[in-house]
Amino acid sequence: MQHRSFVSRRSFLQKTTMLAATAGLGRIGLFSARAQSLPSPTDYKALVCVFMLGGNDGHNMIVPLSGPGLTAYRAARGSLALPDGSATLLPVSAKDGTPYGLNSGLAALHPLWAQGRLAAIANMGMLVKPTTRPQYLGATVGLPSNLFSHSDQTIAMQAGNPYGSGGSGWAGRVADATRAKNAASTFPPAISFAGPSLFCSANIVQSTSLIPGFNLAGNGMSAWPASAAAAKSRALQEIISFNSGLSVVQAANDVRGDGVELNGMLNGLGNSSLTTVFPGTSLGQQLQQVAQLISLRGATGMKRQVFFCALGGFDTHSSQSWAQWDLMRQLAEGMSAFYNATAEMGIADQVTTFTASEFGRSLQPSGTGTDHGWGNHHLIVGGAVKGGDLYGTFPDLALGGPDDTGGRGVLIPTTSLDQFGGTCARWFGVDQTDMPTVFPNLANFATPDLGFVA
Repeated sequence: MQHRSFVSRRSFLQKTTMLAATAGLGRIGLFSARAQSLPSPTDYKALVCVFMLGGNDGHNMIVPLSGPGLTAYRAARGSLALPDGSATLLPVSAKDGTPYGLNSGLAALHPLWAQGRLAAIANMGMLVKPTTRPQYLGATVGLPSNLFSHSDQTIAMQAGNPYGSGGSGWAGRVADATRAKNAASTFPPAISFAGPSLFCSANIVQSTSLIPGFNLAGNGMSAWPASAAAAKSRALQEIISFNSGLSVVQAANDVRGDGVELNGMLNGLGNSSLTTVFPGTSLGQQLQQVAQLISLRGATGMKRQVFFCALGGFDTHSSQSWAQWDLMRQLAEGMSAFYNATAEMGIADQVTTFTASEFGRSLQPSGTGTDHGWGNHHLIVGGAVKGGDLYGTFPDLALGGPDDTGGRGVLIPTTSLDQFGGTCARWFGVDQTDMPTVFPNLANFATPDLGFVA
């Protein structure tokens, strides 16, 4: 049923937009001209979120390799514990010398740790304020609504709001706060390549969602001779630009016009000069599209952009070991190719990519899988990242320990999403005076900036 709905919607879009190759009208032509005449902006920055849908098991993504942490990990994980050795764990060390192991599925990203371009954020999650085990058990501190619910926590993590959506996403609010830097451009500053996302929804600026490889060109616009096709295009342009005085009709025409204009930009992507090879996975295609759009920053005039990509399959209640390894492989190969593309464009230090997920998993397994958790480890990649280190506080992995909500290793986050997002927002150029609007709960935390990006 969903598939038929999608096809119908796609068919509608195709029938109500025009073939950009025959347009030569409106702002598409302006963009094409600017692409030939404008240099790429030097004051450019992009944030790219890779959302791991389903709740990634961070405990088997980053593993302590020594001391009490390793002992507690092995005791709690049981049959899910990853054994020592490069076949299952790739060694890395934090700046303080503490050894960790990355899941071997992350082999494509592993070299970036030594290069100082890859870092980890420990035990991050949605919080209202710092929370201890006694406070959680005694219900003496405010907690996010509907913890451990996929749908609710996906909304919360994308919104940056522990109580629900609030109508906008935190990246959308970041785009709102930096909209002045894009004042000369009408191109969408917040784009999702994984369907409509709350993450990119803004209160002020325009955001949009695209499907990689999806062509917004309209059906029925071709004709012979070429002058007839051009006449069709002009007629449709006149319809789109005509102000009927009816707000609903005008809104529909504006959407159609945006589709026409955006399609003109997307059609130019095939001529991208990028030579970086991306994997043919869903995530690889999404990140390739992001890279191609970034390569058009000279044409669009954009100086600040946020992007959302997603990879599903992380709700691993059973058969987790192999499934997660393969997901880690897809994640690493896509993110590594994307980093290489930014390096090829000479802007690796201007693009920061990070992972996110609705929550982590329980430390204690449930058969061959894990149950819903809370705090989770995440990765951040980029030339501006102060890599080769682990940020935040690595949790105590003892079941029933100081970071456990109960006795199964559902860990209370030691770093909040607000702190993580606030650090990204500061790097992106959000003014300090706008931070309370972007992250209303950031003031509840003593360290608003984690310092993982220059």
